[in-house]
Amino acid sequence: MEEKIGIKFKNQDILAQSVVHRSYLNENPGFKLAHNERLEFLGDAVLELVVTEYLYNNYPNPEGELTNWRASLVNAKMLSETAKELDLDKYLYLSKGEAKESVDSKARQYILANAFEAMVGAIYLDQGYTVSRDFIKRFLVVKLPYILEHELYLDPKSKFQEMSQDKYGVTPTYKVLEEIGPDHAKKFKVGIYLEKELVATGEGSSKQEAQVEAALAGLKTKKWN
Repeated sequence: MEEKIGIKFKNQDILAQSVVHRSYLNENPGFKLAHNERLEFLGDAVLELVVTEYLYNNYPNPEGELTNWRASLVNAKMLSETAKELDLDKYLYLSKGEAKESVDSKARQYILANAFEAMVGAIYLDQGYTVSRDFIKRFLVVKLPYILEHELYLDPKSKFQEMSQDKYGVTPTYKVLEEIGPDHAKKFKVGIYLEKELVATGEGSSKQEAQVEAALAGLKTKKWN
């Protein structure tokens, strides 16, 4: 892992801890390291500061735009993709159940994003701010030009609305089509409509999440992504 990220740690245990998921300790209570959640907490703050500092120093844009750009860099999808590029998945300490999850599943996406944040926290603790900043710029901030060129900083709902108004002069609407499961674990199925046309559907554990998934599916259906 050190070779992959180009950093030699003084204390390799800190690096190893960054990829220990809580579920692994449930099955291996005698394991010598703690899980990575405290490192994730630290790394999240370092990540936010480094990206904010970079945007502030390099772009004269107003606060609202910079906030959207930062969110597009530090969201779970982008962090998990970066973690996959670093092959973090092969280093994760997971329970047998979690290990069976597909690398492309939503659950694994969040685990990888959290592990990336934890790794940033580990680098900060072991190497300091400058090395952390260089790591983040090398592997994450480098994606910013692509994000700006393809307007990925717009969330799917905003992007779909922008495109539907531009192409059809219509504002999309969302409708809950189905609610599945008990109250404590409810799933929602939502449809996205252009007037009476059902463009696509999406599912999620909240109406908001289902709407985002529907908008994503709608962008693909319309070939607007």
